[in-house]
Amino acid sequence: MDMQTTQTLNWQQFKDALLNNSQLNLQFQYAPNKYVDASYHITEIKQAVITSVDCGGILNKWTEIIVQLWEPAGAKQERSMEVSKALSIINIVEAKLDIDPENIVKIEYGNADFETRQMLVNSVSKDNSNLIINLVPDTTQCKAQEICGVQETVGVKSSTCCSPASGCC
Repeated sequence: MDMQTTQTLNWQQFKDALLNNSQLNLQFQYAPNKYVDASYHITEIKQAVITSVDCGGILNKWTEIIVQLWEPAGAKQERSMEVSKALSIINIVEAKLDIDPENIVKIEYGNADFETRQMLVNSVSKDNSNLIINLVPDTTQCKAQEICGVQETVGVKSSTCCSPASGCC
């Protein structure tokens, strides 16, 4: 199974990937050929409501589900957490927190060599006995594109949004 995603994974899609592979070990790849150490813990699952006003003056609101991973200092082990263990943590969280299955999922992680950040799920795949969650950094975007306008030239979209002459910033 190599599930390439062109958009972010929502909570239900993330859970379904886990439910369909509960017998495997759960591993996270945070950069090419770099994996979260197998000793990691899922320390919390956060439901963050984001409310913002963009440069065009429009109020925006959405919710993100953030799964936080922690690598204990000096702790090394060969095999990572079983997917079934991650699902038991999810069950504990969902018993106390009403999570909308359509909310996007981000994985929060960092270590001594990789600054802590929230990342999106790029793909989910299997490798021998592991379910691998491949992560990519989140990106910024102009949310006022409709107000500012997006121009397309030779099949490439370019935005005039947020330029000093656009009038929206």
